[in-house]
Amino acid sequence: MLFNGSRESSIPEVYQLTIFNESVAMSTIEQVNQFLNDFAPTRLAEDWDNVGLLIGDRSANVDKIMTCLTVTPESAQEAIKAQAQLIVSHHPLPFRPLKKITTDSIATKLIWELIRAGISVYSPHTGFDSAAAGINHSLSKRLGLVDVAPINLIPDDPQRLGSGRIGKRPSPTSLAEFAGEIKRGFDLQTIQGVGQPNDEVNKVAVACGSGGSFLAAAIRAGCDTFVTGEATFHTALEAKANGVSLVLMGHYFSERFAVESLAQTLSGNFSDATVWASKNETDPLTWL
Repeated sequence: MLFNGSRESSIPEVYQLTIFNESVAMSTIEQVNQFLNDFAPTRLAEDWDNVGLLIGDRSANVDKIMTCLTVTPESAQEAIKAQAQLIVSHHPLPFRPLKKITTDSIATKLIWELIRAGISVYSPHTGFDSAAAGINHSLSKRLGLVDVAPINLIPDDPQRLGSGRIGKRPSPTSLAEFAGEIKRGFDLQTIQGVGQPNDEVNKVAVACGSGGSFLAAAIRAGCDTFVTGEATFHTALEAKANGVSLVLMGHYFSERFAVESLAQTLSGNFSDATVWASKNETDPLTWL
């Protein structure tokens, strides 16, 4: 059975700004930054990643926050039109080091437009993937898994956290039944996969987004099924050769639900701010 997880969070400190003899609680970019780093620690991020506050003034006030999976022309214009001060984007912008910021490319044009509008950008990315209440843990719970633990533990981590997740079904099901649950639970029209409808689903590995690199670890752990967003043709061949069922939800759908949950979490912890998940963001892939 598919279900949602939940997490209790402490309310961050805010400072008081007196205007016309009225005391108004206002949060800052830095306070949101600190909260997000506690919620999805940057220490959990992969070495190749770019996470944390990527654009912005830490001392600036914030009363409108938009979450999204990716900063695109559509989501950026939504934030600008709504006069948001902060975008919390799962995928980083910028992702790689930049030598110049001009309007000559889409990525740098977006950065230029956001800076002109005074909008900061924070990306939790793989830190959010691996967090205790992060995407992979939440995804595992929504898939009905129990005894959930990381695929790869971070050495000497005090919370025994790590990347990816492995869990078990309360009772074995068929691949066809498992895929049907995922389609209903995430409102998917179709799912790609490797395996036969009657294959048993018992021990399941989970990696949101583009998680093909976790397949080898899933095989070593004795998993019979691996759920991820997207994978290459050769990853699919490797799964088939090793007798592992592969379930591909789509990159967007394996992560977008968490962006919506994150908006709710931020709203609950920053009551002085309006927080929403981008309404203009969509999966770029469609069925033709």
